[in-house]
Amino acid sequence: MMGSTLENKVDMKRRMKELQSQVDELKDLVNTLLSVICEEPDGVHTGAAPTIPGQAHTKFCM
Repeated sequence: MMGSTLENKVDMKRRMKELQSQVDELKDLVNTLLSVICEEPDGVHTGAAPTIPGQAHTKFCM
């Protein structure tokens, strides 16, 4: 009985470490994606993107 409780605690700590690692990886991924999205990916603001004559300019990209 006592050994089973100890094994459960060890398993729980191992699982918590795995989950924390996954959370850290996802945070890095989200930050990277936000950086990419916020860096004028379509070039409209810099004039690098081609535009269609006569169409209204929108204030967003993608």
